[in-house]
Amino acid sequence: MHGLLSLAILCLFSPPATAERHKLADFEVEVTEVASGFDTPWGLAFLPGGGALVTERGGRLWRLSADGTRTRVRGVPKVATTGQGGLLDVLLPRDFAETRHVILSYAKPMRRGSGTAVGMGRLSRDGRRLTGFRVLVEMAPGTTGGRHFGSRLVEGRDGAIYVTVGDRGDRPSAQDPGRINGSVLRIARDGRAPADNPFVSQAGARPEIWSLGHRNPQGMALDPSGQLWAVEHGAQGGDEINRIKRGANYGWPVISYGQHYSGNKIGEGTSKPGMEQPAHYWDPSIAPSGMAILGNDLFPEWAGDFLVGSLKFDMISRLENRAGRLTEVERIALPETQRVRDVREAPDGSVWFLSEGNGAIYRMTPAR
Repeated sequence: MHGLLSLAILCLFSPPATAERHKLADFEVEVTEVASGFDTPWGLAFLPGGGALVTERGGRLWRLSADGTRTRVRGVPKVATTGQGGLLDVLLPRDFAETRHVILSYAKPMRRGSGTAVGMGRLSRDGRRLTGFRVLVEMAPGTTGGRHFGSRLVEGRDGAIYVTVGDRGDRPSAQDPGRINGSVLRIARDGRAPADNPFVSQAGARPEIWSLGHRNPQGMALDPSGQLWAVEHGAQGGDEINRIKRGANYGWPVISYGQHYSGNKIGEGTSKPGMEQPAHYWDPSIAPSGMAILGNDLFPEWAGDFLVGSLKFDMISRLENRAGRLTEVERIALPETQRVRDVREAPDGSVWFLSEGNGAIYRMTPAR
């Protein structure tokens, strides 16, 4: 038994593999395995000075060192792992070096099922524990079923925290400003709604809501100008990328470019006055996940491009942005891109992505 345990530890912390070279549409890239042995990795946040925090949907948070070794971080809240639920995204605010704040989104167990929640704790100096963890915002009461929790986290340029929340399979709730289902939230670090949120003064509305009418947004990112974008799952067809605007309604389930899995029509069609059109949609669906929008010089050919992970087609979709109009120009399908759950732009400009299928984290750079 001791020998098997030693072997397992050796496998977890063995040096990363050498870079694999792949030819893409415009140039060659090198893809290097950063770390492996993960069980359904979901979210990634870079630590200052190197390394990262990584979530596993089953409820574990890992601190990944710059050399690829990892340490489990304790003090994570209890999560509901029903269906798509569990420990989801992780965010380190820009002032992490001073505050040590770590923000997590997760499926929180509740008396009536579970709901998406966001909480914050402080990472100990040795990186082994979260302390003082508290809930900032939550979907309450919870609901049964394991679908559509969301959930990505982004810090805006103004320091506000943006959160995507799925409709939990309750379609009409995405049009109800009295519930946070099917919305993008905007909260302050203490969990309160900023005074300039669009529904703060509306009686009966949740003041945290920034936009509504979403189905199951699982990717979100800022572009180089600071504009917020989100990508969400449609039903059968109709996966969308949306330019997120204050107080906007993105239509679900009134309008959609997809159809129900039964084959029936969704809502009233593909457009309606007062409801936003997507910047891009996929039909058939790709089951989109995390998204990065490139804004540095390491990939000059891809400047401003969107990289969106696909859980269905085992690839990363690359889209060009021309004055707000997005066009898919390449599908990056490699042995490493098995069920891509998250895509991130690292501080050095490299692209990191999480592969659920391989249980691994990879780093992609141009092969110059």
